[in-house]
Amino acid sequence: MTVVAPAEAATPRRSQEPRRRTGPLRRIRHSYDQFWYAWAMCAPVVVILGVLVAYPLVLGIMYTFTDATSLNVGHTIGVNHIPDTFSWVGLKQYVDILSGPDNQFWPHFWWTIIWTFTCVALTVSLGLGLAVLLNRQVRGRTFYRVLLVLPWAVPTFVTIFSWRLLLSDGGAVNHALGFLGLGQPAWLSDPFWQKVAAIGVNVWVGVPFMMISMLGGLQSIPAELYEAAEMDGATAWQRFRHVTLPGLRPVSSTLILLGVIWTFNQFNVIFLLFGSTNGDSVQILVTYSYRLFFGQNPMDYAGAATVGVLCLSILIVFTEFYRRWIRRMQGAQA
Repeated sequence: MTVVAPAEAATPRRSQEPRRRTGPLRRIRHSYDQFWYAWAMCAPVVVILGVLVAYPLVLGIMYTFTDATSLNVGHTIGVNHIPDTFSWVGLKQYVDILSGPDNQFWPHFWWTIIWTFTCVALTVSLGLGLAVLLNRQVRGRTFYRVLLVLPWAVPTFVTIFSWRLLLSDGGAVNHALGFLGLGQPAWLSDPFWQKVAAIGVNVWVGVPFMMISMLGGLQSIPAELYEAAEMDGATAWQRFRHVTLPGLRPVSSTLILLGVIWTFNQFNVIFLLFGSTNGDSVQILVTYSYRLFFGQNPMDYAGAATVGVLCLSILIVFTEFYRRWIRRMQGAQA
């Protein structure tokens, strides 16, 4: 005789005790109990970043909602303290910057976009080309590598000041162009040639880093892939397109993102090459923010902070779209 067990006996009994809920504070406490040494190691870095990054960022965002200038922000002179007298104006600073009567934001914005796109395209392309050349077994490869890395090893301000001397009216560049019977552009005063000079100097500074990074990515691609492609009859261009570029995608995608962020905020090249008062048309957004802060009296704290927050917002939006695009590309190829 077959005995059929009841349904509740066939299934395991569920625990009558309620499942313990773990909130974020409990998880943090549990993590601290297990990895207290890691928290202790990270604490100095967190404190330093909080003082040097978080506090100025929060203060700058706060200033964007005020009419703060150097005249109404509190400061201390000797033993006397002058309190804050600025007023809260809401979104007025953003409206004035984006659609104000001076109409300075959008010309600087479009030039910053052109400057960023052109510099990143040139540095990545030239860096990739040089990396492909130096990845081959050629005589004197070590010497060429050292020679091409020198612009990156030299301090940036030294490189820019050197180019400023070379591009001056009586500099070596114009002497060479005059010797060849070509024109002698006003690299440091004419608006068009200022932009060409700025892009050229920034590419000179940025190519070595791109080249070294691309070279590391090339050396991580298995040689068997090239051998298999060559046995299948693939040409050099086909091997570059279907083996080299996909193999470099993890490196190149990161380099492009870093290049955009660095070039968008590249203060040194513009400021050191042209100064703070020369060439208004060549100023990008970060140098425009600097001029709002230091280039007028009274110093426009609120306006400079507003431009800085807008720059940060633009980069955050671009990074998010770029990250989603890369993920979508990787999903389509999987």
